[in-house]
Amino acid sequence: MKMMSSEPFSKSYDDYLQAELADPELAAAYLTAAAEDGSIEQFLIALRAVAEAHGGIGAVAEAAQLNRQTMYRTLSSEGNPTLSTLLAVLRVMKLNLAFTPESRN
Repeated sequence: MKMMSSEPFSKSYDDYLQAELADPELAAAYLTAAAEDGSIEQFLIALRAVAEAHGGIGAVAEAAQLNRQTMYRTLSSEGNPTLSTLLAVLRVMKLNLAFTPESRN
């Protein structure tokens, strides 16, 4: 996996995060960490950040053929996307949903 770049500190964190999350490998790692370590709400917020990095919520909604207002609501902490919506959004961002066996400790 590619390491995050060390940009000058003059960039805001949000700008830095958006630049990094435009990379599909980093976006995939970010979403995987959010899904494994957090709640559904945290995952949706992470997915929203990745969508913002891929042209914004409106652009992703249009490319996925979804209503923009629905997309904003779906990618909020109260969102409850259907699997078809989630897959459509991920496809637009050149990401796939993958499953791995749970590690047993």
